[in-house]
Amino acid sequence: MKITFPHLGNVYIAGKAFLEELGHTVIPPPICSNRTLEIGSKYSPETMCLPFKIFIGNYIESIERGADTILITGSCGPCRFGMYSIIQRDILKKLGYDVEIIVLESPREGIENFKRNVGKVLGSNSTIDIIRNIKPALELMKKADNLTQYSNIVRAYAINKREVNRIMDEYYNDAVNLHGTKAMVELIHETRKRLKEVEIDRKYNPIKIGIIGEIYTIIEPFVNLEIERKLGEMGVLVEKSLTPTSWFEHHVYSYPFGSKYENMKLKLAKPYLGTQIGGHGRETIGSAIYYRNLGYDGAIQILPLNCMPEIVAKSVIKNISKDLDFPIMTLVVDEMTGEAGYITRLEAYVDLIKKRREKLLIG
Repeated sequence: MKITFPHLGNVYIAGKAFLEELGHTVIPPPICSNRTLEIGSKYSPETMCLPFKIFIGNYIESIERGADTILITGSCGPCRFGMYSIIQRDILKKLGYDVEIIVLESPREGIENFKRNVGKVLGSNSTIDIIRNIKPALELMKKADNLTQYSNIVRAYAINKREVNRIMDEYYNDAVNLHGTKAMVELIHETRKRLKEVEIDRKYNPIKIGIIGEIYTIIEPFVNLEIERKLGEMGVLVEKSLTPTSWFEHHVYSYPFGSKYENMKLKLAKPYLGTQIGGHGRETIGSAIYYRNLGYDGAIQILPLNCMPEIVAKSVIKNISKDLDFPIMTLVVDEMTGEAGYITRLEAYVDLIKKRREKLLIG
């Protein structure tokens, strides 16, 4: 098999390494670009959300490079993500692409189907081989997420913020061309070492903003127009409420009980929304309260156009912002989102936070 998968933030780094250790040929899609979006928008239903369209673009770009198998996770509940594989399989078939789509559904959706699809990925590898390779892959994913957050911290304090961007760009470019877990871990350690050498202003007190909302628009830089970098260049320290690591720990590693971190956010959300609405709607609400309790200056909700769970969360967040006196801005992204207007809104929000902080210090 020549396996590919959609871009999901840092997931491709660990996923590529793990599958290569199992003996598969991995063809990750190119880093998401305007071409990816153009392809996906051309062949996707107009009313589908932005992640769906990007995924189609990812698949076609990978198929052009020789991929014959697509690996994707499944979903349950009201979110349309659970229907992605069915609709996308039909689209690719109509376009004449002969590829297999392997969907890793949650065990709760059917244990036999779960075993069958996992077996396709694992192939003839022994249990010992799988255990030996999966732990380093999970550690790699955690290291990759931690490195991204560390770069956000360094960027906020850095004298020359472009130096941080340059180091991270080189890291992402090198990661695509490396093979196996060991080489990836070495690259992460070397990149972290370079970031530690960046000159910073230790007396600086940055504004802190939490990024909340739908997981894909939080973790995929192309989709959120590099919001972590843009805020970091304004001197803002940002943190994402969801990462590939936190998702895996909650839905897989801690299954069926869930992780302590995510369960805590669900508990915080309960007074405002006690029922499941699909996607990460409740987590968004809980994350807003979580960042307020941590003393952050504000939060930004990001969601794709027509995302039902996040639309519900958005309506609830208005009450949270009012009740807790916590400024929260919502950004909706789709294929028509313009970068200039996006940056203007970010700058206005940061200015508002600065003035609010000054007022609180004076009063």
